[in-house]
Formats: sequence, structure tokens, C-alpha cells
Amino acid sequence: MQLKIMPKKKCLSAGRVPLILFLCQMISALEVPLDHGEKAKLLEDLVQPPTITQQSPKDYIIDPRENIVIQCEAKGKPPPSFSWTRNGTHFDIDKDPLVTMKPGSGTLIINIMSEGKAETYEGVYQCTARNERGAAISNNIVVRPSRSPLWTKEKLEPITLQNGQPLVLPCRPPIGLPPAIIFWMDNSFQRLPQSERVSQGLNGDLYFSNVLPEDTREDYICYARFNHTQTIQQKQPISLKVISVDELNDTIAANLSDTEFYGAKSSKERPPTFLTPEGNASRKEELRGNVLSLECIAEGLPTPLIYWIKEDGTLPANRTFYRNFQKTLQIIQVSEADSGNYQCIAKNTLGIIRHTISVTVKAAPYWIMAPRNLVLSPGEDGTLICRANGNPKPRISWLTNGVPTEIAPDDPSRRIDGDTIIFSNVQERSSAVYQCNASNEYGYLLANAFVNVLAELPRILTPANTLYQVIANRPAFLDCAFFGSPLPTIEWFKGAKGSALHEDIYVIHENGTLEIPVAQKDNSGTYTCVARNKLGVAKNEVHLEIKDPTRILKQPEYAVVQRGGRVSFECKVKHDHTLIATVTWLKDNGELPNDERFTVDKDHLVVTDVRDSDGGIYTCVANTTLDEVSASAVLSVVDVPSPPFDLELTDQLDKSVQLSWTPGDDNNSPITKFIIEYEDAMHEAGLWHHQAEVSGTQTTAQLKLSPYVNYSFRVMAENSIGRSLPSEASEQYQTKAAEPDKNPTAVEGLGSEPDNLVITWKPLNGFESNGPGLQYKVSWRQKDGDDEWTSVVVANVSKYIVSGTPTFVPYLIKVQALNVMGFAPEPAVVTGHSGEDLPMVAPGNVRVNVVNSTLAEVHWDPVPLKSIRGRLQGYRIYYWKAQSASQRNRRHLEKKILTFQGSKTHGMLPGLEPFSHYALNVRVVNGKGEGPASPDRAFSTPEGVPSAPSSLKIVNPTLDSLTLEWDPPSRPNGILTEYTLKYQPINSTHELGPLIDLKIPANKTRWTLKNLNFSTRYKFYFYAQTSVGPGSQITEEGVTTVDEGKMAGILPPDVGAGKVQAVNPRISNLTAAAAETSANISWKYEGPEHVNFYVEYGVAGSKEEWRKEIVNGSRSFFGLKGLMPGTAYKVRVGAEGHSGFVSSEAVFETGPAMASRQVDIATQGWFIGLMCAVALLILILLIVCFIRRNKGGKYPVKEKEDAHADPEIQPMKEDDGTFGEYSDAEDHKPLKKGSRTPSDRTVKKEDSDDSLVDYGEGVNGQFNEDGSFIGQYSAFAILNHKQVGYLTTLDEKLGHLQVLHPLLPLHPHFSLCPKTICANSPKLACFTTCLLVTGPLVPALHP
Repeated sequence: MQLKIMPKKKCLSAGRVPLILFLCQMISALEVPLDHGEKAKLLEDLVQPPTITQQSPKDYIIDPRENIVIQCEAKGKPPPSFSWTRNGTHFDIDKDPLVTMKPGSGTLIINIMSEGKAETYEGVYQCTARNERGAAISNNIVVRPSRSPLWTKEKLEPITLQNGQPLVLPCRPPIGLPPAIIFWMDNSFQRLPQSERVSQGLNGDLYFSNVLPEDTREDYICYARFNHTQTIQQKQPISLKVISVDELNDTIAANLSDTEFYGAKSSKERPPTFLTPEGNASRKEELRGNVLSLECIAEGLPTPLIYWIKEDGTLPANRTFYRNFQKTLQIIQVSEADSGNYQCIAKNTLGIIRHTISVTVKAAPYWIMAPRNLVLSPGEDGTLICRANGNPKPRISWLTNGVPTEIAPDDPSRRIDGDTIIFSNVQERSSAVYQCNASNEYGYLLANAFVNVLAELPRILTPANTLYQVIANRPAFLDCAFFGSPLPTIEWFKGAKGSALHEDIYVIHENGTLEIPVAQKDNSGTYTCVARNKLGVAKNEVHLEIKDPTRILKQPEYAVVQRGGRVSFECKVKHDHTLIATVTWLKDNGELPNDERFTVDKDHLVVTDVRDSDGGIYTCVANTTLDEVSASAVLSVVDVPSPPFDLELTDQLDKSVQLSWTPGDDNNSPITKFIIEYEDAMHEAGLWHHQAEVSGTQTTAQLKLSPYVNYSFRVMAENSIGRSLPSEASEQYQTKAAEPDKNPTAVEGLGSEPDNLVITWKPLNGFESNGPGLQYKVSWRQKDGDDEWTSVVVANVSKYIVSGTPTFVPYLIKVQALNVMGFAPEPAVVTGHSGEDLPMVAPGNVRVNVVNSTLAEVHWDPVPLKSIRGRLQGYRIYYWKAQSASQRNRRHLEKKILTFQGSKTHGMLPGLEPFSHYALNVRVVNGKGEGPASPDRAFSTPEGVPSAPSSLKIVNPTLDSLTLEWDPPSRPNGILTEYTLKYQPINSTHELGPLIDLKIPANKTRWTLKNLNFSTRYKFYFYAQTSVGPGSQITEEGVTTVDEGKMAGILPPDVGAGKVQAVNPRISNLTAAAAETSANISWKYEGPEHVNFYVEYGVAGSKEEWRKEIVNGSRSFFGLKGLMPGTAYKVRVGAEGHSGFVSSEAVFETGPAMASRQVDIATQGWFIGLMCAVALLILILLIVCFIRRNKGGKYPVKEKEDAHADPEIQPMKEDDGTFGEYSDAEDHKPLKKGSRTPSDRTVKKEDSDDSLVDYGEGVNGQFNEDGSFIGQYSAFAILNHKQVGYLTTLDEKLGHLQVLHPLLPLHPHFSLCPKTICANSPKLACFTTCLLVTGPLVPALHP
């Protein structure tokens, strides 16, 4: 058994990174933990040999201006004591008052600030830390003070050198500790410029491959900077003068001898020569791990270039760097594999040279395996291994407690075998600290490793009941840090009675940690760690909870936003409900700007008024205490480009110029093109015109120019967002004048009079004039003649008139531009004509061919071209209706005109009226107008079919006959031969009966049909005929009257007499006015009165049953409520009872649903005020009505009915169904509850022909014992019909008016009942009017 606290012998894979750092820190100790913490308290009774924890570097350079501090820190149990040696002998710090040791530490503090010198304490120091278990030693610490010496004084002569010669300015800095950093500057502390020609070598010298006159200066100064002491030393300035060959000769002749010159070589071009290193080959040695620096500097003219190769291999790609304009090759972290031959090659146009540097890499000792501490229990075995390598191979030596093992006290359990110490059957006295020293000529390594022999029970250092929370599908690590000697074995159990966990699913690490590679929800629970050795057992429980991972459900997405716009990033997160998640937004991995334009809510980041600086990467970070997820999106802020700038005109020629510019910022949207515009300050100042477009990658454009223009240019950039503002205008550039390079366009020649030629053209603008003095040379001659050109030069106008020309003769015309510089190119010749005159001849041989009754074809001979005297535009036909064949009366009608374009000699005349006389003539038309008319040519159209009769009416219906009246057709289109009447009956279900055909003479306008069925509807079809055939028909419907015998008991006598009554009722004009949830249904009814209607409706297109609503009374309207908004409904209206008919269906659609904004109006102030006003108004009206009734006046019955009556039951006048107005001037009394009747209490029809008894279902009214009929009837009234009063009541069983008794005669004075009498039936509304007799009645009523 070897280790009691297990080291971590293997690292976890990269896939387990989240817990690696914690785990590695937890198990990194190789000894008993003696630092502060829970584990140290558990092991505070354990002993341990010393261990050096901190010490000064081996080569320790100190600042002589500060106190010397030599560090030595160690730990152990019990705490170690410290001692020092200096230069190999004991250093007694108590004897030197300037030296103190830091309490609880071995660190030395040498106070040289007050007195003493640093040089006094130079030397080699070593620290020893010792306790009862052994002694540990530090490295040999070489203490040396830093040095920054001055340059030795020297006289530097000025250097004069011929142009092109090489030069080396030596620096030779003083040797300091550590070595100085060299650089060259001038008196102004400005670094001297370096290049491939001039550069500083590794030794600090300044090398010139060849000098130039600009190298002349008097202040070449080499500086040495000593960083340790923060000082800079300066060499004396060096003066250099570079002269030409001529100056050199003059100087030699005047002042100097040849031997006083620094070099006397020619300044001609020469091949390269190495300034450093010298010769063709050199050697270089470097230590492993350092930076290998190889340098080659060559002179030559022209300046040579340097290249590097490795002869036996390639240069390491990732470790090779070129410095000092490739004159220095550096390889970092050099190793033995970098040994070999390196060549530097110097090359110019005159030659090439090579230098080979042989590199050998040596190595100070380095560890292969450093010895590690051993904690053993009594009787165990162990080994300490110390393996190192180097070049040359290092020598290994062992020390025990700081003393060479050879002279240390003997230990029978110890045996040394080269780099290994083997321990067997150790005992407690075997505890010690061993030192391994590996050294060669380049350095040494020293390592301390202790052997600590202990016997300890197992201890678990992890706190009990530790809770581990892990995200699902990630590895879980349950800690079980333990200690014991001998080394305990570790087992893990899950649950109270679980078996040991095995390696197939779980991983148990050497340090006791249990790893669950992929934790799942079912891995949650309690786990027990058990540590055992031969001395005992220790247990510890820990708990594991598996949490759902945090996920980003909706990630932010890439966004492109125009500057000034708004952008929103969404980040929707889902996490374990037992954890608290926080969402943080980052911009470019930093905090969001502190700007109110950035707002963050639960799931969104919103940026308003976006600016250019807002572009970047926005990251949503969602984290809990256990995990963290993030998602990023890029925001690109785009805008139209910034305007170009720095416009410059170059290559300025007479007709071209090159324009260049610098593009503005493209604002994250690539520029696709540049638009170039120009301004002509001479002719159109302030007006910019398009010049050219170039691609977005160009910044120059070759522009073609016109002469005599003062140009200014501007440029605009365009990208996918839009176009930039224009750039500033360029400088002006005026081109020279030149002759015009183009002529006017749109040249035309047209005469305005028969004897002139008007020549017009579109003049050139100022830009096209190419120079001052723009004029036009106008030339013309007859096309068909041999005349010479006639020319005239006119000013800058657009028209010239040539007079005295023949009529309509072709001319050749040309217009040429000219200015003071000359003429434009020869213009194109165009053809024009002189002015036109009216034609002289009419078309001849006009012929008419009548095609049919409405169409005729006209032919004519063409007019000779010479007679047209102009450009032929066509022929025009004038035609008119001269006489009607049927009326034979001549009358002049408006003429109609048809024009036929071009040279056509025939045409069609459509739309003629049949059976009519027409006349026409033909005229030729030119640009001036019409010629004379041809002689009138008459023609006639044949007969056609007539139009429909103008009207058809049905009058005087009887029980078995109907009379038809009509007006003839407005357009007979011939001679009418007869009329045709067809008719057929329509039954109650709207089915058509057999069709009857009847011919009627053409001279008739009235016809009576007899032997028809009574109470029957007929449909009629009526049309006229000519010899050609029948015309259009007209239709109508009519109804024969009702059989009065069958209608007895339904209508009062003579009601409806003289009118056409439809015995089969009909409902028509069904309409619906729909709102959102309601509809008003209305209809027109024809048929018997006092019919009760119902309305049926349902959703259109559905198969559901009709829903039925009863209409109160015989109204012709009804309101449907409770409908669904936006729905199509079907509706129909029918009659109840014996009638049994239904209207056709209608379809309507309710309005769309509107957002509800209902308010309880009962609580609104305006509503309360309105109700108060209405109540007050009603009170006033009641008072007025009461006063008027008491005073006695006229009461218009109609007015009373409108105010109170049921709309379904209206009193009638004699003719129009309404009562007149009556006065109550005489006394009146209310009618008693009885009425006089014959003793048999019957009402007989014979008593009056005008009786209403027929309207009742029974003719015997039943009275109570007191002579009244209140018990049977709920309400009653007196109905006035033709001055006969009828006592009536409402039968609540039958639901309609019942005639009880005629009262003869009715006194002319009667009034309204003072009270409303209502029926007790839910089917009937109240009677609000009741007419009572106010005068004596005959016969009198019973009391």
C-alpha cells in the first residue's frame, strides 16, 4: 500500500469539462492537507515532513536601491524551522543586524536601505526547512545586484562617405546585469527609421547596406535601456555625411589626403556581401526551450533581399517568425529536432550569396518524472523515482534530509538503484525528506519528496448529506474524499438496501468520486460511500437530484434594420421549475449600453431608434445555478450610403475628362452603383442632369463632354436601401466651343394656307449648341422639279414660312444648325407639302344596295387625286330618313354622318329603320375640309318585325270575363297584319295551366275575354305581327272577381265592390332589411282581409327545419331578432287557417359582428335626464287632453286611432277605410252593457242588406240574463258603414271581428269611448277606440 490520500492519476475526457476543474482541484494534494478548511480539521492530528512551497528564483537579480528579500516558505506538521547557508557555509542571521527572518517563515529580509551595500550580500544562498519527520532544502539561489554602467568616454570622429557605400555604426554598449536593450534615436528622442537598407543588428550595431544623401545627419545616438533599474544610458552622437563622387573629388583636391577617407570604393552597383556574420559558414548553439535567433545582414547596391531555408528539412510553420525585414530568423520553443544547417541567402540584381549557420540545440536538465511524496503504513513497500533528461545526459544524485545519502544515517528499508529509491517493510523511523538532484553543464534540477509512514483508520472528508444537483443527460460526480493508511478501498451503494454499484454503468475514480456518465431522472436518490482498510470502516451519505436542462425554445434571429428603425430579438426560455432562471442580454459579449433605447422584458430585447453603433452580436444568456445556455444573433444596421467625397477632375481634354471620388460609408449594405450628374452653369444653372452610371466597385469614370459647356459634377451612391445624398459639386470645367455636332430634329413641312409652306423643327438647346451664335440654315425645293435649293439663315427660332407656293405640292426640306465656329454635319432631307385647299369634285356613280331592313351598302367612284388638292383623308356619307312608308308625310329629319378613312370606295350603313325612305350623298375629305356633295341618292328599307305593344292594361274584371286594352307598337316597322294573344290560368300553387292562342285584327285596341273561371288569375302574352313575322311580346296578369255568394259573412255589403279581387291570395314584394342580429321583414298582400300571417326563416343552404314566428294581427311587417351576425338567412311569409298559402323565399344576410362597447345606459346622466323630460312631457299632454275632453270639442277619430288603436284593427271610412271626424255637441251617455234585440234574440240577415252578420261564424248572439253579452265577449264597438251602425265585438276564440246586431239608423253624432276596452285574449290587442251613439237610436237599446 502506498498512498493514503489518493492522487488523481487520470484526467477526465473533454466531454466532462463542467466538473473537471472542481474535481482536479479537489484531488490534487499528494500529502496530508494541512491548510485551512474542513478537511484539514479532520486531519489536524496527523504529522507530515516539510515541503517547500515558495522560493526565490535560482538566478536572483536584485535592485541595489531596495531591500533584499530572499523567499523561502514551507509547510509541515509540526511546523518546520528554517536555516540558511551562504556560499556553502552556515549563514548566522543573528550576527548580522541588517538580516531578519520573517516570522513563521524562512524568508530573509536584508535591510540595505538604511546602510550597507548590495554587493556585500552577493552569493549563493540555500534554505533548509526541518521538523521531526525530516528536512527539505531549496534550490541554490544566486543573488546578484543589477548593474547599469555608463559608456566609456571616447572621441568619435565625423564620418564622410561616398553615396552608395556600406556602413556599420558600432554601438558596443557597456555590459550590464541583466543585459541592456539597445535602440538608436536622434537628439529629439525620435527613433531612427529602419528599412531593408538600414537596420539594427542583434549586437546593437546599425547596419547600412548602402548609404544615401538623406542619411546625412550629426545625431546618430545609441541608447542602452536597463529595465531592472529603469535607467537609460546614451552613447556619444555619431556624425555622418554622405557626398557624391563630384563632391568627393573636390574635397580630396582641396583638403585631404586619400588615407583620411572612411572607405574609398566606387559607388557603382555591386553584388551582395555579408556584413554579419562573416565568411560562408558559422555555428550557433542554443538551449532547449529558448528562442533561436539567426541573423544575416548584407550590403550591396541595389539593396539585397534576405531569404532563409533549412538544408535538411522545412522550417516549423507555427514556431518560425521573421524579424528586422527578414534579416533575423526566430524559432520559439526550440528543441533538439531544430538542430541542423540553416542558410541565409542575400540576393540583388547583380548576384547572390549564401551563408550556412550550423545550429546545435543543447538542453539543461528537464523532468521526465519528478519524485512524488509517499504516504505509507508500517510494513508497506514503495519507491521514489527521479528521471530527468538533458543534453548532455544529466547526472542523478540523492540526498536525505539535505545530506548526501551516502553519508546520511543508514536505513535498512531503503535501497538506491540509480534514479530510484526502493523502500521495503518501512517503519515509522523511515519517515524522511529525500532530495533528487539532476545536473549537467547547463544547469540542474532539485526536487524534494518525502516518505511519511502512518497508521490511520479510514476517514471520509466529504461532508455528510451533501446535496448534488445535476442537469439531466450530463455527467454527475459524487465526491467521496477519503484518507487512511493503509489505503482504503471505496464502494458505492444506492438506497438503504441497494447492492454495490458496478463499473458497467458507473465509474468509480481512484480518488473515491462516483461518476454517472449520463445522469437521468431515475438516478435521483441517496448514495452511500464506504471506505475500508484493515483498521476499520467509514461511511458517508450524499444525495443526488436530477434537474431538467434549461433550453432556449425561441432563439433570436439575424436582423437587418435601417438606421432609425426598430428591432426586436426574442428569446423564449424553458427551465426546471425548481430552479430560478435569469435571462441576460449581452452585446458583443459585454453588457448592453446604458441607454433608454434598449428595453428588456420577459422574452424580448427591443432596440428603438437604431444607430450604427448598435450593430453587432446580441446574445441571450439563460442561466440557473446549475447550467447556462445562450443563443446569439447578429444585428446589421443598414442605411443609404454616405455621400461620396473628394471629387477630382483629371485628364482634362476637349471632349472628355476623368472624374474620381472617394466612396462614403456603405452603412453595411454594399454599394451597387454610383450615379454621376452634371450641371451646365452656362446654360442651365442649378439644373442637374444624368451623366453616367458605374458599378459600385469603381471610383473613377471617364466622362464624355460636349463643347461649350461649363461643367460641374456630383456623385451619388446607391445600395439596396436607397440612394445617398449628392456629393459636394466638383470644380467647374468649361469645354471649348466647337461647331454643332447635331442638327434639329422633328423637321416637318406643312402648309397652313393653300399658297404657303410652313417649315418647323425642334431647336437645339443651349447644351447642344456647342458654341455661341446658334442659327439655322433652312433649305427647300420642289420634290418633282429640277429647281435648285433655296436657302435662308434664320436666328435661333423653330419655324420658317415659305410663301407663294403652289397648292399641295411635295417639297424636299432640310434644316442645318450653325454657330460662330461653323456648320453642323449635312442634315437629313425630309419631305413636306405646301398648303391644302378644299376638294373641287364630288364622288360620282353613287350606288346603294339594300341588304336587309336595317342595313344598306353604298358604293361610289373615287375622286381624281388632282381634284382633291390635299392629302386624302377619306369619304363621308350623309344620310337621313326622308319619308315614312306608312305615314307618307314628308318631314326633314336630322342627318347622320359616317366617315370612311383612306381611299375606300364603299361602306355599310347600319342601324336603319325598317319600312322607311332614306336619302344620302357622298363627299371627299382632305386636310382642309369636305368637297362638294354628290347628287342625293334615295332608297327604301323593307318591312321588319314590329316592336312590342306600347302598353297592355286589364280593365273591368267580372266573375267570368276580363277586358284587355293596349296601345299599338311605337315602331310598327311595317304594316301590322294582326295581334296574337296567348293566355293561361295560374292556380294557387303558382302552376301554369294550358296555353290558349287567340288572333285579333290589327285595327283593334280593346278585347274582352269571356267564359273565364271566377276568382282565377291569368297570365297574358301579347304581340303584334307584320308580313315579316311576329314582334316582341308584352306580358301582364289579371284576376277575375270573387263569387259574392261564397264571400257572404266575410265582408260587409258592397265592401270592395267595383274592384278586381284575387280570390287566391298572393304575397309579393317580400323584402328584408337586416342589421347585425335582427331583420325587418315586410311584404305586400293581395287577397281577403283579416288574415293572420306567420314568418318562417332559417339559415340559407342548411337542411334544418324552418323556424316559425306568428305575426300579431294582419300586419304586413315583422321584426326578427336574435339572429347570428354575418349569416345568410332564407325567409318566407304565409297565412294561417283556411287560407294556406306561402310566399316565395327571399334571402338576406345579417351584418358583421362589431366589437361590443355596451354601456349600462340606465346609469348614464343623459339617459336619466331624458327620461325625466319624457315623463314631464307625458304629464303635460295628459293634463291638456283631460281639459279638452271636459270642455267638449272636436276629436278627430283618425288622430285618436293613430294615438291609441291597435295597428292591426283600423276603423274604416266609407271609401278609404277610415272614419271621419264627429262632434259631441249634444248630450251623450255611455252605452249600457245590453242592447235591444228581437225577443228570440236572433239577428236575421233579412233585416238589412248591409248587414255584417255574414262576417260571423254564427248568427245567434248569446246574451246574459241581464241582457248583456259581456260574459261571452271581451270588447265591443260600433262599426259605422254607410250611416248604418253595427254593434260588433271581438271573439277571443276566433280572433276576428263578430257582428252582433245592426242598429238602424245611426245618429250622425257619436263620439269616442272615454275608456279603453281590451280583450282578455293573448291573440288580440286592445281596442283603444269605441264609438258610442250620442243621439236617440231607432230602435232604442235596452237599459
